[in-house]
Amino acid sequence: MPVPMIDLKAQYALIRDDVNAAVARVLESQQFRGGAESEGFEAELAAFGQAKHAIALASGTDALLLMFKALGIGPGDEVITTPFSFFATAGALVNAGATPVFADILPGTFNLNPEAVRAAITPQTKAILPVHLYGQCADMDAFRSISSQAGVHLVEDAAQALGASYKDQPLGTGTAGAALSFYPTKNLGAAGEGGAVLTNDDAIAERLKLLRCHGSAVQYEHQIVGTNSHLHAIQAAVLRVKLRHLADWNEARRAHACYYFKVLGDLPGVVLPEALPGAYHVYHQFVIRVPRRDACVALFKERGIGCGVFYPKPLHLQDCFQQLSRALPCPEAERASREVLALPMFAEMTRDQQDEVAAALRDHLAAG
Repeated sequence: MPVPMIDLKAQYALIRDDVNAAVARVLESQQFRGGAESEGFEAELAAFGQAKHAIALASGTDALLLMFKALGIGPGDEVITTPFSFFATAGALVNAGATPVFADILPGTFNLNPEAVRAAITPQTKAILPVHLYGQCADMDAFRSISSQAGVHLVEDAAQALGASYKDQPLGTGTAGAALSFYPTKNLGAAGEGGAVLTNDDAIAERLKLLRCHGSAVQYEHQIVGTNSHLHAIQAAVLRVKLRHLADWNEARRAHACYYFKVLGDLPGVVLPEALPGAYHVYHQFVIRVPRRDACVALFKERGIGCGVFYPKPLHLQDCFQQLSRALPCPEAERASREVLALPMFAEMTRDQQDEVAAALRDHLAAG
């Protein structure tokens, strides 16, 4: 049986009437930017994230970029981050004028290694940027300690982790803020692009509001040079519907993860994801290590089973960053890029679909 990597149609089928009504409400109002939908979404997102402020933006990439600008991070500044993440993590830093400094990851969680970060700090370090990869929180106790000792900002890339927490502390509430993405395949996905920042810092929130509106709080009066980065009202309306279901969807993903652990736990050579103690993992992706990964991908494709390789080439090896970044040795990131495989994961999955994935993995391993 074919098994998609993610089935957005199955999700839509369950909430079709509410989504269609929300979109129709915006069309009837003819207010496509700002207004009740955008303000309502920001208030509801802040409540969900247990943060004082949620600033909605045009994309997750903008959420990162404008956070850096709000903190005054730019030319001459270094920001330590992971090489094992989506391009936007480091791309936004370069677009802010800063220099990404790549430190290695932990092999079990795939998240940034605190000790590697500690070794990377220089007088030019302005911030540390851990990524909560695949929906699992990074070790925020360690990073808060390091950032405090070094006197630098701590910013979270939580594009894959809305709803996750570490030791009961929600994302963005113990740091400068957390950048979110609402790309359609995320746990909370828009009908297009979207992003936001969660923060408890009043000054950062006000700065972000200026930056997303060309630096203007009053029309035609500009305090700073910003950009145009608004979450459109139709996206806000769709996200408001979906946000009401997100806690249940995250719990469904966690249940599917438990089943994967059950049916894959005895497979020789397969390394299952490691859980960080105290972290609430929302399993944006369920990522394993598998022998002969590329052959496994080919078998999955042959059987109509979705999968993904996140990420096949670490950021510190990308051509565009060779002259624009600094990197410590990153052997764990390079090894992960050769071994990782993301299995199908979405709230509406069935056990039969998961059994199909497990059978394909068993056949791959049996083929030697």
